[in-house]
Amino acid sequence: MKRVLSGIAPSGRLTIGNYIGAMVNYIKMQHEHRCFYMVVDMHAVTVPQDPIALRENSESVAALYLASGLDPKKASIFMQSHVAEHAELGWLMTTLSYMGELERMTQFKDKSEGKDSVGVGLFTYPSLMAADILLYNADLVPVGDDQKQHLELTRDLAQRFNQRFGQTFQVPEPFIPKVGGRIMSLDDVTKKMSKSSSVEASYIALLDPPNVIRKKLSRAVTDSGKEVKFDVANKPEISNLISIYTHCSSLSIAEIEAKYEGQGYGTFKKDLAEQVVATLEPIQQKYHDIRASGEITAILRQGAEEAREIAGPVLREAKKKMGFLLP
Repeated sequence: MKRVLSGIAPSGRLTIGNYIGAMVNYIKMQHEHRCFYMVVDMHAVTVPQDPIALRENSESVAALYLASGLDPKKASIFMQSHVAEHAELGWLMTTLSYMGELERMTQFKDKSEGKDSVGVGLFTYPSLMAADILLYNADLVPVGDDQKQHLELTRDLAQRFNQRFGQTFQVPEPFIPKVGGRIMSLDDVTKKMSKSSSVEASYIALLDPPNVIRKKLSRAVTDSGKEVKFDVANKPEISNLISIYTHCSSLSIAEIEAKYEGQGYGTFKKDLAEQVVATLEPIQQKYHDIRASGEITAILRQGAEEAREIAGPVLREAKKKMGFLLP
């Protein structure tokens, strides 16, 4: 079975964009591959985090993994910080990374723009991400378009290590879904829907109540026309909403276009809201049941143990080839 590695940072409230763009694919892939899914808390602290919020968000992301359909019997679910090998290989990958490579990372440029000072962790974030992937010799990495550049660096670092020290790491391939891989903000489709956004109207959180979901979608930005048509180049706003609709229903894009032909945006947005509510309500109920049960601690412990069984020998082999004395 091919190995899959991915993760989501606990740096805010998970959104419908995280669900459609990542978690739906996680769920499908767990039935076909050997999957490792992390809550990447070490990545979260590359920008300042409130400790209480970080703990709450970390447990919340883990619970939403489970509530959405990830099965700990099929996939290893764990906290990144519970597997110390991530930090150690992260440092080794940092020593192989070049300043110019990291300076070119667009995510670093975006997050550091306009700031007087920027933490080194944000700069070296891609080297740690490379370690996350290489520790498991992952074949496939589900990533959004905004993370593809980081995966290219991971591939470069794997090849660089193999050339210098001998064949050690699998060179991973990206998995990017054709539709829904990147859900955009409800108020500005030039930006990805972000769980870290300070504008709550810009995203639908997975735990938003039904009335909040309906309100946000009723106010979602659309173009000046009335035609419900998927055309990213000319109608990006309505195309973004259609992407959400098709992932929350059994309808294809063509069927959605046909259903709302001549009806305008009002009816479409009302129906879209009900589709989203129907999709999220069972997830929300299961989420609350999981949090109340207290089972997350045991699941994360089990997942970390499973992860270490793979990560430990890989790190040891990498250190041996680099010339470290091993205990």
